[in-house]
Amino acid sequence: MTIDNRIQVVLIDDDPHLRQALGQTLDLAGLKILPLSEAKGLAAQLERDWPGVVVSDIRMPGMDGLELLSELHAQDPELPVLLITGHGDVPLAVQAMRAGAYDFLEKPFASDALLDSVRRALALRRLVLDNRSLRMALSDRNELSARLVGQSAPMLRLREQIGALAATKADVLILGETGAGKEVVARALHDLSSRRNGPFVAINAGALAESVVESELFGHEPGAFTGAQKRRIGKFEFANGGTLFLDEIESMSMDVQVKLLRMLQERVVERLGGNQLIPLDIRVIAATKEDLRQAADQGRFRADLYYRLNVAPLRIPPLRERGEDALMLFQHYADEASARHGLPPHELQPAQRALLLRHSWPGNVRELQNAAERFALGLELALDNTQPDGSPGTTVEINAGGLSEQVENFEKSLIAAELARSHSSVRSLAEALGIPRKTLHDKLRKHGLNFAGSGGHSDESE
Repeated sequence: MTIDNRIQVVLIDDDPHLRQALGQTLDLAGLKILPLSEAKGLAAQLERDWPGVVVSDIRMPGMDGLELLSELHAQDPELPVLLITGHGDVPLAVQAMRAGAYDFLEKPFASDALLDSVRRALALRRLVLDNRSLRMALSDRNELSARLVGQSAPMLRLREQIGALAATKADVLILGETGAGKEVVARALHDLSSRRNGPFVAINAGALAESVVESELFGHEPGAFTGAQKRRIGKFEFANGGTLFLDEIESMSMDVQVKLLRMLQERVVERLGGNQLIPLDIRVIAATKEDLRQAADQGRFRADLYYRLNVAPLRIPPLRERGEDALMLFQHYADEASARHGLPPHELQPAQRALLLRHSWPGNVRELQNAAERFALGLELALDNTQPDGSPGTTVEINAGGLSEQVENFEKSLIAAELARSHSSVRSLAEALGIPRKTLHDKLRKHGLNFAGSGGHSDESE
């Protein structure tokens, strides 16, 4: 179990009366404290980037304050530790300061002296963690670029936003089309945050059956419903200390949305059939492919939950808005696939590059990744440029041989796509393609295509 990041001061003293008095002083000053009677096991409960300070008596049975200081600083040398003693031992104070103690308070001391020291230590801790986050973001720039490939302006902006948000505690709402890489962005936010050593729990809300969604998310106690024979820890609770990623959040029922809103506001969870409120220390990253504001206006999504989630929105640009990123991504995934299958890598030819840039990528990066794999395997691959209105667009073949063969295939795909549209005559088809009717007839014969037109009749007599 790790200590909640909301705790600002861990106070350790084996004297219950003094511990209570010091705790009241800190509590009245608005500080969140955790009072303990012994130091043993504390280091194991503190994450390296825990944002608080430790106040500890030196002379205690079992592990004393100097031993605790040594153990804590072995884990994080920059963690402020304030030591107190009632023995007036100057050599002990010198030893403590040389060992790295932030401050040394001799009993009896004024409450204001304790508060002043704790506040200065907390300010120092915030500065240390801010600088640590900045160093981490700078050192991880290459890693982030490797995860989110591309040099287009939208991708540069997205990586900058991820770097800025990763170092914060803010919940994030990721907006993006299917296949745009929402989980990749969520994992990047987790791995670049102070929670990177904690769990990353990904849930696709759209894939959960309505009958089990609450049990999956919140957990349940034995006997909570028919078939619940033993306790189950829900995904929210399992993510404690880390990051919870909720994909397709728009598919959640209204009842589950109410419980999710409560969890987000209070950071507690209650298992089905249970009465205990379990505190959570988690970061929630939600993702959607829909306009949640519009869904809220239409009554399909709770407005209060939308506003609670929409504090730090991140929009992932669709691939069609990223220009030549498609080429960089395609070659990146093709090279990865070639290495994975033990095949020599293939370079994109000019005609192939042109075809990739013309494609609208309705399936975004996921579609491109699959296409690159087929390219690496040397398989023929047709890309269906289905239009937003559902009408067919241009079908292109990536692995189409040499330049002349690729041009032939591209010409055939353009004519076939136009044939699929509603044309009442050969004349209208020829005009749509911008070629004479005689040329159109020649090309239809060459490519083995037939004009169906209106009831299968052409207008050659026109």
